[in-house]
Amino acid sequence: QVQLVESGGGSVQTGGSLRLSCSVSMYTFYSMAWFRQAPGQEREAVAAIDTGSSSSYYADSVKGRFAISQNNAKNTLYLQMNGLKPEDTAMYYCAADLGGVHGGNWYDRTHYRRWGQGTQVTVSS
Repeated sequence: QVQLVESGGGSVQTGGSLRLSCSVSMYTFYSMAWFRQAPGQEREAVAAIDTGSSSSYYADSVKGRFAISQNNAKNTLYLQMNGLKPEDTAMYYCAADLGGVHGGNWYDRTHYRRWGQGTQVTVSS
């Protein structure tokens, strides 16, 4: 059974860094992404990567601070988060799909048919 397992969440102070990891079993997905959801808010896209073209996409709120990447075997997805702010506090989810993504759909959560259970990130001021 396909599994996406996130790790690396935790509590940091403003300005700190964390690196999230998502390990993937069984398939090589052509699109992978990180979403986040804060209490009482909609789940929003943070970053995505099209593994075929290696194109990456970011939400405006994290550009220049977060970086999405994969290992060479393409079975682990990372999200390096620098310059963390209290508004980054949320549950972060890894998502994947066998179809690729582009600028017009990378942020659409309905595109991704596989999801992890999430890892909590808390940033204190």
